[in-house]
Formats: sequence, C-alpha cells, structure tokens
Amino acid sequence: MAKNEKRVKITLACEDCKRRNYITTKNKQNDRERMEIQKYCRWDKKHTLHKETR
Repeated sequence: MAKNEKRVKITLACEDCKRRNYITTKNKQNDRERMEIQKYCRWDKKHTLHKETR
C-alpha cells in the first residue's frame, strides 16, 4: 500500500430512512464533491437516493 492513499472509503446513507447501507471507495483526487447514487434500500424495499456521509 502507498503512503498517500488516493482512494478513500466512504459510507452511503439512504435519504428516506437515514440508515447507512453501503460502504464503497472513491478517488479523492478526481471526485472532490460528495457522492450521490440511486441504490436499493432493503428497509424501504425500493431504489432511493443515497448520499455520502462522514
């Protein structure tokens, strides 16, 4: 592993139920803004918007 990690782990939380459902990685240099993705929420049983949390 390199000392300066360019890829960081992020957590995605559902906007409807506010649960943290997914953990993924993103390139910190290319994607500075917070990530927003349509993902499946198993508690809402539908696809909802998931945003990056800290």
